[in-house]
Amino acid sequence: MTIEDRTTADSLPRTERPDAPAYLSRHLARRTGTTAAPHPDVDEQTPLYLRQHRERDHRSDPVMYEGNVVGTSRAWAEVTRTKEVVPERREQMASIDCDIYLVRHGETQGYSSESGLTPLGSWQAHRRGQELARRVTDGMQVEMVCAPTNRARQTAEHLRRGLLDNVGLYGRGQPEVGAIRDDRNFRNFEVATPDGPRDVTSAFRTYHREIEKYERVGLGERPGWLVDMDRFWGIQQGGGDPITHWLTMPMLHFEPPVSCVRRFWRGILTLRAQTSAKTVVVATHSGPIRAFAALAMGYDPGEPFNTEFVRIRLVTGGRSALVLYRNRVQEVSVPDLEALPPSSDPRFQE
Repeated sequence: MTIEDRTTADSLPRTERPDAPAYLSRHLARRTGTTAAPHPDVDEQTPLYLRQHRERDHRSDPVMYEGNVVGTSRAWAEVTRTKEVVPERREQMASIDCDIYLVRHGETQGYSSESGLTPLGSWQAHRRGQELARRVTDGMQVEMVCAPTNRARQTAEHLRRGLLDNVGLYGRGQPEVGAIRDDRNFRNFEVATPDGPRDVTSAFRTYHREIEKYERVGLGERPGWLVDMDRFWGIQQGGGDPITHWLTMPMLHFEPPVSCVRRFWRGILTLRAQTSAKTVVVATHSGPIRAFAALAMGYDPGEPFNTEFVRIRLVTGGRSALVLYRNRVQEVSVPDLEALPPSSDPRFQE
């Protein structure tokens, strides 16, 4: 920098303000009735930040916020406190009519066949049942439901066993845990094959046989259902996320995500009407659970891990529900299924 540039720079107005703004200085002077005396340990050699700190501590009338001195931890807590996380009083809380847990099945031996759970998957389900036991009160009635697949039924069995094994540890009375029963409303999403709608796992053998025939013999253009299945399983075998593909890409021969959500709500409302149980545990599959959570939250919160669950708390009155998933709570309106437009694809209707 030349002397001329330095002279020009020195002549520019200064923008830094180490002192308090004028309005704040006048306000403080009015409150104290005098100008604050300088701290006895402050001199020109003291760094600016230290001078300001000592002068602030030396004031006889500190700045207050909500009854706390500004700069202290209590005042900072008052400034940053969020009203959303303040718990409601018990009399203000909504009355819950029923709790439904949509639990993903445990680790399975594979998705190319109905092979059931691995030993780790069995332990995962038993461990989840232990955690659910903490939510069971004396004499509570618990309903156990599962999707009509081997991995879902085995998950329900281990959930039930883990729940019963651990209610005594928490000093609870023996709950009334019902027998496990299948409910097709909570089945996995399906694909339309020449043999009719099939679970995407159940349809794998037919897909594998047909795709091998086309690749070996070269029969020409493949049918649309085979193309959709090939894309889905290609993503699965490549280590990708086929459920994201199902949720976001048009697949003409797969059951749409909204259809899965619709029948899940039908299953929930049917269970509520048929049972007096306050807790219902449903062992089902990740795809429909994820679609259900995405509709409730307004965004895709991600695929649930093995035995992770989405919790639906039906509010008394039947008009709304609280959907809880991954530390998020969203209030939703319970849909009137009769008022919704009918499904446009009769292949996936009951």
